[in-house]
Amino acid sequence: MPDHTPDHLPGLLFVTQPAPESWIVIATAVAALVAVVPRPLWRLSRNAITIAHEGGHGLIAVLTGRRLRSIRLHSDTSGLTVSRGKPTGLGMILTAAAGYTAAPLLGLGGAALLGTHRPVLLLWLATLLLLALLMMVRNLFGILTVLLVGGAFNLFLAYTGPDVQAVFAYAVVWFLLIGGVRPAFELQAQRRREGGGDSDADQLGRLTHVPPTLWLLFFHAVSLCCLIGGGGWLLGL
Repeated sequence: MPDHTPDHLPGLLFVTQPAPESWIVIATAVAALVAVVPRPLWRLSRNAITIAHEGGHGLIAVLTGRRLRSIRLHSDTSGLTVSRGKPTGLGMILTAAAGYTAAPLLGLGGAALLGTHRPVLLLWLATLLLLALLMMVRNLFGILTVLLVGGAFNLFLAYTGPDVQAVFAYAVVWFLLIGGVRPAFELQAQRRREGGGDSDADQLGRLTHVPPTLWLLFFHAVSLCCLIGGGGWLLGL
C-alpha cells in the first residue's frame, strides 16, 4: 500500500510520472464514451456532471462576491444552486453561465495538468473541490452522491499505486470532456420540445437581452472546444 501520510503528501502532490501508453489513454476515452453515450448508463453517470455543473455555479458565485446559500442535487440529475446578491449585473451573468461550462472547463484544466504529468495532484485537487462542495449541499441525495464520488477518489488515492491512479485520472478527465458536451444538446432538445423556460440559457437571455439560442451556441462552443483541445493534450497531439 502506498504511504500517503502527511509527511509524505507534499512530495507526492508534485511528483511527476510518465504518461500512460497510448493504448491506455485511448482505452480510458472509450470507457468515458461508454459511460456517456448509452442512455441507461448516462442516467447514472450524469449525476457526476451535475456535481460539476452546480459546483461551477457555486464557485463563480463566491468568486464574484455573491453569498452562496445552498446547493441541491436531485435524483433526476437536475440541481439547484441558490446564492444571494444583486439579481443583475456581471456577477449574476457569470454565475448563470458557469453551469454548462463547468464540466468542460474542468476537463480542459485536468488535461492541462495531466500534460505536466501530475495525475496525483489532479486527484487531490478534485477531492478538495468535492469536499468544499459537500459543505454546501443541503439535501440527502446530494450529500450521498458527493460522498460516493469523493469516496471513489479517496479509494484510488489510498489503495492504488501511481500507475493505476494515472489511469483513473485520465478516465475522469475524459469523462468531464466528453460528458460535458451532452448536456447542452439535451438542453437544446428540451427547449425545442417545451419552448422557453427557466433554464440557464433563458436566465442569461433575460439578464443580457441576448437570445437564449446564442447562449446555447456559447455552451456548445465551449464544450466542443474543450473536448478538442483537452483531447489533443491527452493524446499528446
